Amino acid sequence: MTDWDASDPFAAARRESGVADGDFIGERIPLILRYKDVRAAAADYETYSSDAPFRVPIPSEESVRNVRQLPIETDPLDHGDYKAIVKPFFSAPKQPETIAKIEALIDEMMHDFLDAGPIDIVDQFALPLQSRALTILLRMPMESADQWISWGQHVFHDMDGHKEEKGTVLDQYLHRQFDRAEEAPGEDFFSALGEATFRGRPLTRDEKVGFANLAFAGGRDTVISSVSLAMAHFAAHSEDLDALRDNPMLVRTAAEEVFRIASPLTMIGRTCPKDTDVHGLSVPAGGRVAICWASANRDETVFENPELLDIHRKRNPHVAFGAGTHTCLGASHARLIVRSLLSYLSASAGTLRLLDSDARIESWPAYTRQTGFDRLMMRFDS
Repeated sequence: MTDWDASDPFAAARRESGVADGDFIGERIPLILRYKDVRAAAADYETYSSDAPFRVPIPSEESVRNVRQLPIETDPLDHGDYKAIVKPFFSAPKQPETIAKIEALIDEMMHDFLDAGPIDIVDQFALPLQSRALTILLRMPMESADQWISWGQHVFHDMDGHKEEKGTVLDQYLHRQFDRAEEAPGEDFFSALGEATFRGRPLTRDEKVGFANLAFAGGRDTVISSVSLAMAHFAAHSEDLDALRDNPMLVRTAAEEVFRIASPLTMIGRTCPKDTDVHGLSVPAGGRVAICWASANRDETVFENPELLDIHRKRNPHVAFGAGTHTCLGASHARLIVRSLLSYLSASAGTLRLLDSDARIESWPAYTRQTGFDRLMMRFDS
């Protein structure tokens, strides 16, 4: 296949009951599917708590890391105080200087591919782009991206699932960076965490690693998937590329629609502190539920023709970046990358040509859906 599979595996259950009964490596986890219920659950931290180290991702990550990811694995008020520590870095994508750097990076990379023959958009463009953009976000030397690229699309797993050795590689890398920052502090993310305080005390090493762990794991494959989808869509739908070129003002609405359709993070876990009825399904105290962003983003009561990627969609309250207190810290970074890419395409007279691809499929007993591409072969011709 060369186009994105936009089918909705949650549609029947969402319409019938609003929940699906999922099994994830032997753990029963109900999936909350309807848009209004997803937003309500995301805001109700007393019923659905994020204060559960390793258990916010589904499946859980005890085997690949040994620190709490911050700030995502906390509830208010801790979440707000932790988030404030790193907010200056994650607000940078809204600044003109950062915007210019990302635009220049994309211009350089796309220019290198012009008339260069077939390339794999995933490994040769999206992965390097996100890695190099991350050096700008974290104020690290550009050459740092070479090592990050070597980790592949995800720092914790490959095509066969979670890998403990990959988690160990990341953990060792982060400790080396914090050791370096302690010896010779600079302006980078690691140095800033070394100087940061939480409610008047220095951060512990585990807290610092928890922040950095999320920075490298949280938005890596999701941005790669969104970039790949954007490239695949505009290559397969020349009429949308023409519309973008005729009206560059469509860039923002088109980017939001890419995120809605991609919804590369299917769901996120929450733990129930007490026995809870989840729309007819019982969850024992300590059990988990899944807040399903991908289903909410296809809810036909909110989105007209939800399976259509409509670059003209003006009302688009999607939850691809989550909702409420835990809205993704990296949302501005992801938006800047995709908007800058679409701006480049809108200004370019080049032609995108799809050649071949292998879909990345997320498959569980409760659903099967495409979350990206393992391989996406394309040409960019003048």
